[in-house]
Amino acid sequence: MSEPNPHSSPWQRPGGSWSSGTVTSYGVPKQYPQPSPAPEPPAPSPPPDRRRQLKIFGGIAGVIVAAGLAVLLIVIFGGDGDPFGSKAAAPADLRPPLAQACPAPSVTAGGASPAVPAPASGARTVDEAAGISYKQYGDPWRPWNETWNAGELQVPYRVGQHIVTEVYAGGTYHASILSAAVPAADNDAFTLDLDCVGQQVAADVRAEYYPQPNRLEPIRDELTTLGGRPAWVSEFRLHFSEPGLTATSEYSAVAVIDVGKPTAAVLYVSIPSTHRQFDGVVKEVLESVRPI
Repeated sequence: MSEPNPHSSPWQRPGGSWSSGTVTSYGVPKQYPQPSPAPEPPAPSPPPDRRRQLKIFGGIAGVIVAAGLAVLLIVIFGGDGDPFGSKAAAPADLRPPLAQACPAPSVTAGGASPAVPAPASGARTVDEAAGISYKQYGDPWRPWNETWNAGELQVPYRVGQHIVTEVYAGGTYHASILSAAVPAADNDAFTLDLDCVGQQVAADVRAEYYPQPNRLEPIRDELTTLGGRPAWVSEFRLHFSEPGLTATSEYSAVAVIDVGKPTAAVLYVSIPSTHRQFDGVVKEVLESVRPI
C-alpha cells in the first residue's frame, strides 16, 4: 500500500467519509531521525616492546621524583623536626668561669717592668702547678695534704700549711696558708684582666668561705706586684657569728698573681680571731712570694 502524499490536502475515502492524512506545514520538510555516527576505532596499542619501554621510563621518573622529595624534606626539616622553629641556639660557652667573667684585655698595659726582688731564702713552700713559692713556717703549722675545691669558682687548693684552731659542732676551723692554680684565660692566652679576676676571686672567698651573714671590714684592694709579677691583692677582716664557734672574725688576704700562663696563681691566707698572734703571717707570706 502506498502512503499519501505528505503535501496533499485532506482526502476522501471511498464512500464519502473524511479522514485525515499526514499533514505538515507548507514548505517545512518532515524531520527524519539521523543515524548515530559510527564509533571511532580504538587507537592501536603500542607493540609489546614499546609498552615495556614506557613502563621502565615511568619507573625511573618515579624514583627521581621520590629522591627529590626526600632531599627537599631533609633540607626543610634539617634533622630537628622543627622547620618553623627558631634558629639554632649558640654553642655552649665552655670557657672557665673566670675567663667568661673576665675576658683578656685587647691591649696589654704598658709601663716599665717591675723590679725583680732578691732570691728568697729559708724554708719554702713550692706550688709547681700555681707557679709560685712562698715562706714556709714551722710548728704549729702543718703541711696541707688535702684538695679543697672551694667556692663557686671551685679553686682547687692542694698546697700549703694550716693549723686546726678549734673543733666545734660544724667541724674543724683552720688558720690557713693555701695556694692553687685556677684557669683564668681563654685557651692558650697568656694575658689576664687581673683587676677583674682578682675581684672575682676575692668576692668568691668572702661569699663562700665564711659563715653567713658576715660583715666586711676592707683593708686594701689594689693592683700591685708580688715577686716581680703583676698581682691583685685584697686584704680584709670579716666579722661573723656561728653557734658553737669561738672565732668571731678573721684577718685574711687573697692574692691573684699573673705568672705568665693561662692559669692564675691564687694565694689565700686566713688567721681567725682566736689566733691573732699570727696576724703578721699575712703580710710576711705576701712579701715572700716568688715565681718559679
